Amino acid sequence: MLNIVIFGAPGSGKGTQSELIIKKYNLHHISTGEILRQEIDNQTEFGRLAAQYTNQGHFVPDDVIIKMFAEVLDKTQHSKGYIFDGFPRNILQATTLDNLLRERKMPIVAAFSLTVEDADVIERLTRRGKLTGRADDNIETIKHRLEVYKEHTEPLKDYYKKQGKLFIIKGDNSIENVFDEISQVIDRLLYLQ
Repeated sequence: MLNIVIFGAPGSGKGTQSELIIKKYNLHHISTGEILRQEIDNQTEFGRLAAQYTNQGHFVPDDVIIKMFAEVLDKTQHSKGYIFDGFPRNILQATTLDNLLRERKMPIVAAFSLTVEDADVIERLTRRGKLTGRADDNIETIKHRLEVYKEHTEPLKDYYKKQGKLFIIKGDNSIENVFDEISQVIDRLLYLQ
């Protein structure tokens, strides 16, 4: 089973690369944002609980997210694998996810860290904000999101490096070049399985 984590600063290309990986390798996409939106839209028990937090501008607690992930994993057991996009966001979430996957005998095989210089992230996201009108793509918010990423998510590099699962990919190359580099790693891992 091919289980992959992809992380990087906002605007590093995680979403774009996740879509390409899913298409090529037929993986099940697990995105925190998508799961939360579906649960809230469907007014499930998890959705109602999550809405209580999001409506007040708070993060949904890790234990609620993990329970939702467990439910998704149990419903899609026959998948070829998963790509985790936007989760884990910190070490606690990473260890919890590892435990959840270990119980199901389906560990993470690779963690891709997409690296992009801060100036490039700011330029990418302000350009996107102008094109799409996204309110969170303004310079102040982008800088804050970068600080949060560096403090909470960037430590995942060391976490996955210690497990021998970290692959650092320069996210400032073309979409095609980044995907080619990721594909080479995945193909090698599949060959070794």
